[in-house]
Amino acid sequence: MADRLPPEDRSESDRSAAPDGGESAHPGRGRRASRELTPLQRALGLLTRREHSRKELTRKLATRGIASQDAEAAVAKLADAGWQDDTRFAQSLLRSRVSSGYGPLRIRAELATHGLDHEAIASALATFDGDWAENARDLVQRRYGEALARDPAARRKAADFLIRRGFEFASIGSATRFDPDA
Repeated sequence: MADRLPPEDRSESDRSAAPDGGESAHPGRGRRASRELTPLQRALGLLTRREHSRKELTRKLATRGIASQDAEAAVAKLADAGWQDDTRFAQSLLRSRVSSGYGPLRIRAELATHGLDHEAIASALATFDGDWAENARDLVQRRYGEALARDPAARRKAADFLIRRGFEFASIGSATRFDPDA
């Protein structure tokens, strides 16, 4: 009951000073002093949530007020220890985007925006063991169903959809081709 009263209406025994100079209903339960994290700790905290590329991790640390030299040193240390790996990041992003229905052109462009070089992107895409044309067909079938076989406008829409998703023209043609025997 005393906790609900304004501070001026509480008795002296109900009031106790908090470490920050304010009042607290629970003595000894003040706020913990926040400890400043090192650049390495901040980078590791980001990596525990999800994979990051070197460029992305360095940029995120810089936006958190860490000097670029310190950020680069922390990321290099984590890379040497195996916590940060651009190859692992590329494969993780590839799996994620393929499962979301994106094609190789879109995935390649996204990997490039994360600062990966052409060799790393090519090796990541080479690890994909599926069939891009089959992925495109499945995506079109789920989205447009039987209307695709009868309606040329639906085939155009499906082709536009696959272009936006980053599929190559051969896969698009295969996925939207009208085949009465199929």
